[in-house]
Amino acid sequence: MPIDPSQIRVFGPLSTFTGGFADELAYQGYTPNSARLQIWLMAHLSGWLVKEGLDAGDLRPAELERFLRARRASGYTQYLSIKALRPLLNYLRGLGIAPATAPPHTSGPVEKVLERYWNYLTIERGLRHTTARGYVHAVRPFLYDRVLPDDAGLRHLTAADVITFVVARCRQQNSGAAKMTVTALRSLLEFLHVDGVIERSLASVVPSVARRRLVGLPKGLEPGQVQRLLASCDRSTRTGRRDIAILTMLVRLGMRAGEVAVLRLDDIDWRAGEIVVRGKGTCTERLPLPPDVGGVVAAHLQHGRPATAQGRTVFVRIKAPHRALSSKGVARVVADAALRANLGRIGAHRLRHTAATQILRAGGSLREIGQLLRHRCALTTAIYAKADREALRTIARSWPGDVA
Repeated sequence: MPIDPSQIRVFGPLSTFTGGFADELAYQGYTPNSARLQIWLMAHLSGWLVKEGLDAGDLRPAELERFLRARRASGYTQYLSIKALRPLLNYLRGLGIAPATAPPHTSGPVEKVLERYWNYLTIERGLRHTTARGYVHAVRPFLYDRVLPDDAGLRHLTAADVITFVVARCRQQNSGAAKMTVTALRSLLEFLHVDGVIERSLASVVPSVARRRLVGLPKGLEPGQVQRLLASCDRSTRTGRRDIAILTMLVRLGMRAGEVAVLRLDDIDWRAGEIVVRGKGTCTERLPLPPDVGGVVAAHLQHGRPATAQGRTVFVRIKAPHRALSSKGVARVVADAALRANLGRIGAHRLRHTAATQILRAGGSLREIGQLLRHRCALTTAIYAKADREALRTIARSWPGDVA
């Protein structure tokens, strides 16, 4: 149903953009009612600009905050944040009417080093932005302690400086955060050597975090729990068809949430029955596409994926704008399905463990698990050797003395 912008009178500097904005909202998949509310917000903003003697080119963060404060003072209870203005601002900025958001200002020696480090991680190492962002965040305190205006503090860096920082920092963190700190710090020290800031790499002097490997057991779901999880999706709705396709790929193929999020239409070879999985870094591998997985994905593409979806990712937001679903969005799908199935809190990675334990139950080997999960090291797969408790009983040595 097309949106009729003439139903809403927009006065002021934004009035000439009403028709184009309405068309853009329809293109992005907004329902007529949601689009109408966006144009009402546009009318209010345009009227406020007239009252303040401003133009569309004055829509900077400070002025936008003033408008939102005025909107709250007028008694409005909805659309009171910058997020609510984002569709309109994106449209006006795309036309070059409203000023673009100012990029983060790189100032000071620390941020300049971090900018070079960011480029090293994302361009030369091929890390994803989320991973690189975590590395940068972890090493920022170290650099603020050491960097001087001319990098002289880093040039004279010693092993004692590195160890002192790690010991002091990791005492304040849990084991996961501490491991991230030392991993990122090793990466930074390698970069500083490659970048010519320090004469030799000090990565080897970074202490390791005391952590026993392979102590815990992989927590996969039982077959009955998997059935409840999948049954919680209503296949008669778009959301349900998308969600069951996501859950099936996670459970059957052991994919990571990020791998599902970036899956593109071009990555599915229907004739060959294969998909291309874009894993960590720049690693890409082909996996067979089982018929049951292909069936739910095809149903999603035919009857679930919105016609106004932006880009070529397989999974997109159901609510407009229909842009690509993020890895957090995939994790949210799993969490919501688990709550509907009364399974408590379940993360997307637990379904990866479920895929591995299903192979064990079917008599598969650790090598087959490693191939499905695309492990680069056999030691990573070794944790699943403890998943089959009944098989472990056959090789367990008897307890000395009386039976406990």
